[in-house]
Amino acid sequence: MICPNCRSKNIGVIGPEQYYCWDCFIELSVQNNMLHLHEVEMDGSLSSLDDLFSDDERRVEK
Repeated sequence: MICPNCRSKNIGVIGPEQYYCWDCFIELSVQNNMLHLHEVEMDGSLSSLDDLFSDDERRVEK
């Protein structure tokens, strides 16, 4: 898997269908073959980054 944000391959698994980019510090999850990206806030909450990427950029090929 390659991070759509920073193009890094430094992705770790944090749960079923949940990943974390160790280079740009965003959380990625896969639902219905679509990648959802979130920034982890200081309080631990997540802010969606999906609107920064097109559907084609977020589509996961299996």
